Amino acid sequence: MVVSVEVVKIERHFENFHLLNDESNELEKIEVMLLLEGIYRYYGFDFRDYAYSSIKRRIQHRMGIEKIPTISALQEKVLRDRHLLGKLLSDFSINVTEMFRDPSFFKFIRTDILPKFINAPLIRIWHAGCSSGEEVYSMAILLYETGLYNKTKIYATDMNENILEKAQKGQFHINRMQVYTRNYHQAGGTKEFSEYYVANNDIVTFHPFLKENIVFAHHNLATDHSFNEFHIIVCRNVLIYFNQTLQNRVQRLFYDSLCIDGYLALGNKEVITDSTLWDKYLEVNPVEKIYKKIK
Repeated sequence: MVVSVEVVKIERHFENFHLLNDESNELEKIEVMLLLEGIYRYYGFDFRDYAYSSIKRRIQHRMGIEKIPTISALQEKVLRDRHLLGKLLSDFSINVTEMFRDPSFFKFIRTDILPKFINAPLIRIWHAGCSSGEEVYSMAILLYETGLYNKTKIYATDMNENILEKAQKGQFHINRMQVYTRNYHQAGGTKEFSEYYVANNDIVTFHPFLKENIVFAHHNLATDHSFNEFHIIVCRNVLIYFNQTLQNRVQRLFYDSLCIDGYLALGNKEVITDSTLWDKYLEVNPVEKIYKKIK
């Protein structure tokens, strides 16, 4: 077979391109690793076990906004500028949520989970990674409508203190209320959803009674430990941003924080990945990814 000189040149060009691309990717991974290590060592925030592709996108997003050319240059600025660190931490925080998100999930909680606690003297619920609080207030409304709110304590935690401050206010833009109202009714709600809030111009504020039994607190799933024993733990669509090591750590944390016959609710794309825990849970709803701790 005769191979032309031009074909050989093209093949060598692509070989060199792939080598340079591989070297560039490896250098980028090292820069990301050093940035996250620096943030951990200097500030104590641990993102070293977050999923690489996700954390890289957020780093590049911040670089674009700040017009910083390299990850190494970003590291130098972050370690000397706490204000820039705060911006980057907000980028790392996952804040995609809405009230009664995935209505079928909340309908199952309403009809199949909460009734099991009717005779319980006290109910403790942990919303881990609560973001701006929409799902926390959704749970509070479910508890109120099922007559369980007065004996429930909800712990709403997140690593982002700025987003926690927003959650505590219970204020959301009025343009989201049409979606939230639809979600509420699809989740089994029968009242006028507007009964739960007052509108002032473009801002909706939920009634203070919904916050009376909610404790908002800072908690980092990557580094912090269990702080109570819970009957229900809700952590939806957070684990997908962690690598396998961190997912296993957080799942062990949840297991240690649940009482026997307590329920763990994950996102619909998440599963229990820690094989040591598989026989300790009963999957009560495979679609909504709700598990019951049995031992």
